[in-house]
Amino acid sequence: MNFLETVQLALSALWAHKLRSLLTLLGVIVGVTSVIAVVSFVDGLNAYVAERIFNLGADVFLVGKAPAVITDMDTWIEANKRRDLTWEDYQAVRAACTECRWVGATLRRNGQVVFGNNSVRDTFIAGYTHYMPFIYDIDVEFGRHLSEAEEDRSAPVAVIGWDIYENLFGGLDPINREIRVDGTVFQIVGVAKRRGSALGQSRDNFVIIPLPTYMKRYGSRQSVRIWAKAYGEERLGAAMDQVRLVLRARRHMAYAQKDDFALENNQSFLAIWEGISAAFFMTIIAVSSIALVVGGIVIMNMMLVSVTERTREIGIRKALGARRGDILKQFLLEASTIAFVGGAIGILLGLGIAQGVAALTSLPAAVKGWSVVMGLLVSTSVGLFFGVYPANRAARLDPVVALRME
Repeated sequence: MNFLETVQLALSALWAHKLRSLLTLLGVIVGVTSVIAVVSFVDGLNAYVAERIFNLGADVFLVGKAPAVITDMDTWIEANKRRDLTWEDYQAVRAACTECRWVGATLRRNGQVVFGNNSVRDTFIAGYTHYMPFIYDIDVEFGRHLSEAEEDRSAPVAVIGWDIYENLFGGLDPINREIRVDGTVFQIVGVAKRRGSALGQSRDNFVIIPLPTYMKRYGSRQSVRIWAKAYGEERLGAAMDQVRLVLRARRHMAYAQKDDFALENNQSFLAIWEGISAAFFMTIIAVSSIALVVGGIVIMNMMLVSVTERTREIGIRKALGARRGDILKQFLLEASTIAFVGGAIGILLGLGIAQGVAALTSLPAAVKGWSVVMGLLVSTSVGLFFGVYPANRAARLDPVVALRME
């Protein structure tokens, strides 16, 4: 019996016993569906996070009192004991970093924005130095960015996000109009281009004001976050080293002392996220493996039943010259074909679930070719592994005894 005949026989057996086949394949289908859906979500989230959330650019880094992402309580406690980064620290870094194209600083909080009788709550109020829009890649649709002169004199001016423009002005030209930010009057000089949303949260609900103005309004006893853009990715390491030396010297730190500030770039954030997503992925894989093992055991039981039902057929084949290896390969191929069908169904269901959830929610999904191949290989391997015992049992049947079976 050749390869195609064996596959056809396995598919015919599946079709002839539809309910039994469905129950047989259920474990494999559930396991592969879970794996494919999770892989699609994890890959989609990885790409989404890299593009939308941590998209700082390969030549940008930032310095803060604490890491931007804290994953354990010990780090949080230790970071809160550190000294604040000050306006003077920012100025020292800006003056000393010759490898930096631009250096900026930020502070932020949530607040209320009012224009006329309209207001917006939970708006992101950002105190920026004048280079920050170039470092963080914020473009303006109307008007202009904040100027260095406005920063130096702590001018009450602002650049607003697209959500503020749409919700408060309703088509009116906002340039040179006044808004109230937490009760303080600011004149609008620019409207930023629409940036869209990230994980369902708008990135356009913000007001940018000069950092000195922010510090006068909300207080200066806060740790600023320093941002810097190097002269290209190849000079990022040198720029980070310069900034580290400047801050360590200002803090009078000994050579062996650990930095009491966090120096991070895009790769630092992506590494943290990939570690979290990898742990989640491995957990789901472990859970899905249970379903695959159960599916493999069910396939083994079905193949044992098949061997019993086809004992006379096996005896006839051996009487006609089939060798032990021929019988073994036939039943192994049948078990693998059955598992392959379950894997194919699981892949279709997994992709359908991933795309359906992505279409109905803000959770992104990305279909990778390697995940489809992996699903088919894993399911086929399960069938092959659990088909060894039934196939070996069929191959060892005595043809004389098998021919006597009715």
